[in-house]
Amino acid sequence: MENYVVSARKYRPQTFEDVVGQASITKTLDNAISSNHLAQAFLFTGPRGVGKTTCARILAKKINTSEDHEGDDDFSFNIFELDAASNNSVDDIRHLIDQVRIPPQVGNYRVYIIDEVHMLSASAFNAFLKTLEEPPPHAIFILATTEKHKILPTILSRCQIFDFKRIEIPDIIQQLEEIGKQEKVKAEHDALHIIAQKADGAMRDALSIYDQIVSFCGNDIKYQDVIENLNVLDYDYYFRITDAIHKNDIPQSLLIFNEVLDKGFDGHNFISGLSEHFRNLLVCKNPETLELLLVGENIKDKYRQQAELLTGEELLFALRITSKCDIQFKASKNQRLLVEITLMQLCSITEAVEKKSPVN
Repeated sequence: MENYVVSARKYRPQTFEDVVGQASITKTLDNAISSNHLAQAFLFTGPRGVGKTTCARILAKKINTSEDHEGDDDFSFNIFELDAASNNSVDDIRHLIDQVRIPPQVGNYRVYIIDEVHMLSASAFNAFLKTLEEPPPHAIFILATTEKHKILPTILSRCQIFDFKRIEIPDIIQQLEEIGKQEKVKAEHDALHIIAQKADGAMRDALSIYDQIVSFCGNDIKYQDVIENLNVLDYDYYFRITDAIHKNDIPQSLLIFNEVLDKGFDGHNFISGLSEHFRNLLVCKNPETLELLLVGENIKDKYRQQAELLTGEELLFALRITSKCDIQFKASKNQRLLVEITLMQLCSITEAVEKKSPVN
């Protein structure tokens, strides 16, 4: 039986061109190598799963590749990776400093990648400071962290800092579609959109979720299967609730909320999603803000249609009501009743707006 390799490892970028969503950083690093303006210390910072360690490995390999040393050469002895989460003592850094003195046997540089560098102790940072300030010409340090604010300013001042951003939803979807073609997996666009949203800007998380969905669905990924597997509340509930609000139908809105609870969803999760739904409807009111609607194409059409049912003033009023419920939810002794009262207020929104009733 062939060993299974998860997508995050199987499709890990091997060149700067393959890195998703970090074009400005990869271009800068590529130009620095080409023009021989390479710093000796880098700090890669940003959220998890956005390509910090991947870019560090690509950089380490590329600076050791030349006409004399082709990409087939083994540079693994030139690249040292240290996980500062578990190797954060002064002794660990002293051992690293001892290694730095040794020049490379193959290639041009020895590259030291220190992941989760913010986990180093204060004394370890101080022990590392002098070496980082005046490293030997053959040594390059790449520090990676998700929490730049925890790193000493003296360390930051000695590094060239690259801030990695969260990967945008369209970029994640495009990458998943490319992988789907290679793996012969069909997927609905709205299904991939949910996966990308759930990943929260992290490509690694998106690939992990994608593998999970493929295990559940096989080679044909449907929107309904994705929301069921990821336990995501379907947009349809919010569209139905909004229709009930438009018709001032209190009983129907309460029945829909009961359906949501029966599905095992939390009331707080529901009210938070309803606020976002009103926000999305409000964005549809103006063509200039339509690009802020981060949903799949089929869902976009539904939003455009429903946005015509309520006025901008009514939607703003609805947002105030749901925001008030969101704030009060944790302190409430009867949370279900709080949400039901909120739905009753929303179903009376037309009359409230006409009277300009304040929401305290």
